[in-house]
Amino acid sequence: MISVIFDLDGTLVDSEPNYYESGRRTLERHGVPDFTWEQHSRFIGIGTLETLEILKERYGLRAPVGQLLAEQNASYLELARTRTEAYPEMRKFVERLHARGTAMAVASGSSREAIDAVLAGTGLDALLSTVVSAEEVARGKPAPDVFLEAARRLGAAPADCVVLEDAAPGARAALAAGMHCVAIPYVTDTADDPAFAAAGLLFPGGQAEFSADAAYDWLLSREAA
Repeated sequence: MISVIFDLDGTLVDSEPNYYESGRRTLERHGVPDFTWEQHSRFIGIGTLETLEILKERYGLRAPVGQLLAEQNASYLELARTRTEAYPEMRKFVERLHARGTAMAVASGSSREAIDAVLAGTGLDALLSTVVSAEEVARGKPAPDVFLEAARRLGAAPADCVVLEDAAPGARAALAAGMHCVAIPYVTDTADDPAFAAAGLLFPGGQAEFSADAAYDWLLSREAA
C-alpha cells in the first residue's frame, strides 16, 4: 500500500496569510515597513529559516537570524492558533485515507511548534500523528531530506510514497526523493513550472480545483500499477 506525505502550509491548510503577516510584522520591527504579499509569495515553499537568512542579507538587518526566527515564530503562533482553516476537500481526503488505514505523515518547512499548533487548531492532529519539521533534518526543501525522513518514520520505501505539495520547491524535493507527487499550486500562475509538470497528478487551478475523489482514485490507480 502506498504511503502519503502531506506538506502542511498551503496544502493541508491555508496558512500563507498568517506567514505573510507574521513576517511583515517582524520586518517592520526591524526597519522594513513595506514588505508586500507579492514579495512574500516568492518564498512560498521555502522554510522560514531559509527565508529569513535571505531577507536578512537583502535588507541588511542587524539582528541575528535566530532572533528574527524567534520573533516571527511567536507572531505566527499567535495567528495560527485562531486563524487557520483546513481546506475542506483536503480534510475529506485525509479522513478517507485514515479510514482506509493508509500510513500518512506531515513533512513541513515550518517549525515543529508551528506544525503542532496548526494541526491541533484544525483537529488534524487526530488523523496525522507522524510529523517531520525541516528543523529536524540537515537541509530544507527543495532538498529531499524532510520527505526521506518522513518515509523512514513510516517504514516506507520512497518509491512507495506519494507527496502532496503546493509549491515548486516542495515538488522538486518530492521528485528528488524518488517519490510520486500530487501538485496543487498555491500560486496558480506557477502551474507551468517544470517541477509541477513532472508531477504524477496536477491540479493547475490549485485548491479550487482539487478533488478528494479524484486524488483518491489516482492513488488507487498507482497502487494497482
